[in-house]
Amino acid sequence: MSNSIQVDLSRSGCQENSLSNQDCSLADDLKHAHQQVCSLDLELMASGKLPDDQKPLDGNFYSLPDKILSEYRSDRNESELGQILKTASRLQSSVEAIVVLGIGGSYMGTRALMDACCEPYYNELSKAERGGRPQLYFAGNHLDNDALQGVLGRLRAVTPEGNWGIIVISKSGETLETAVAFRTLLDLLKAQCRQDLPDFVIPITGETGSLNQMAAELGCTSVFRVPEGVGGRFSLFSAVGLLPAATIGLDVVQLLQGAADMNETFRTAELFSNPPLDFALAAYQLQLQGDVSIRVLSVWEQAFASLGMWYDQLLSESLGKDGLGMTPITMVNTRDLHSRAQQHQAGRNDKWIVNLSTRQSHTDQLNIRKSTSDVAGLNDLAGVTLGELSAAARQGTNRALCDVQRPTADIVLERGDEYGLGQFFQMMMIATVVEGKLLGVNPYGQPGVEAYKKHMRNILLSGKN
Repeated sequence: MSNSIQVDLSRSGCQENSLSNQDCSLADDLKHAHQQVCSLDLELMASGKLPDDQKPLDGNFYSLPDKILSEYRSDRNESELGQILKTASRLQSSVEAIVVLGIGGSYMGTRALMDACCEPYYNELSKAERGGRPQLYFAGNHLDNDALQGVLGRLRAVTPEGNWGIIVISKSGETLETAVAFRTLLDLLKAQCRQDLPDFVIPITGETGSLNQMAAELGCTSVFRVPEGVGGRFSLFSAVGLLPAATIGLDVVQLLQGAADMNETFRTAELFSNPPLDFALAAYQLQLQGDVSIRVLSVWEQAFASLGMWYDQLLSESLGKDGLGMTPITMVNTRDLHSRAQQHQAGRNDKWIVNLSTRQSHTDQLNIRKSTSDVAGLNDLAGVTLGELSAAARQGTNRALCDVQRPTADIVLERGDEYGLGQFFQMMMIATVVEGKLLGVNPYGQPGVEAYKKHMRNILLSGKN
């Protein structure tokens, strides 16, 4: 087991003595939450006897990385991961582009992985520069006409012969945004690719439902399942995230290994050296004080912006219940220091700034060169790298916020690669569930999301009458 992630919560008010000075019931609650995630929830799910006050219970996300890796190492060909890698290899050799259709957790994790691990302009590279791997587009996550037309236009231009494919992700097949995009894109694919269509449509869905039925009608060569007991926003370490990631050449074994190692750390490490548990405790204590209601994931790499989108959903849907839960916001630095920093520094003191950065970049560091024309006054910084500039900006921002008693924290990945990201994703999922249990809210399910859908359908149907 190894860790490539470090968490510094010392400026968040989460100290060992602060816990010991509180009622011992908090320590008991924390211990119980830890046991629930590690074993009790899994045992309850396996029993099939869920109390009404614990429904829904989707705790299987926790054991997923270990389970998939174990099965793969026992049988590399027939295991689920073996089949995922085989399908990814087939797609790499047969298509120019893949469109991932899905919304929320069905695409956000994949998008975050792509942006963090791939070259920033991946889709603009030639096929040779992409290592023979397909371009990757996303749709089915909105109802924007122009955006969907844009995807259709790219597919017609890039792959006029129809050598592109669809990975469609929906447990039921009835999610409106995804279903509309799927019907539209399937019509184009049918028109372009008449003979081998079943090879180019890969559904990831439940055992029942309209998408599963359509997969059978189309005769799809490969069909993968959304695992039972795993909610959408917790599904990255299933076929939902693994298949698209493997298709663009990401090392999904290392991704899973990072998550599995984080599980081991969570199971065995003591409090205050246990990143998921420590993070959840800090978040809970800040809310207990009653002032902090906004959580800012402040990312220091452009490539991590989509990680913020993924975390926004995770936190909002998991903890935004019963009038509780912090509001998540993503900040991309140093860009947003020129827009939001004033408010964070001198506005209402209701925010927890959580910095996310890496120690190592994917590429060689650029540095400031000396120039005979020093109009901008940069010669004093000659030789300083962009990484050093960014680190100084981060440290300066933390000091400025500390000067006015604004809580901050740091999450540092050794490198933003598959292993490190596997650790980060799993850490934040575990921490969110533990935080929910401390708050007394069910971190699973998203009942508030269903409200707009009912009104929307009524509006559409009434307009047709």
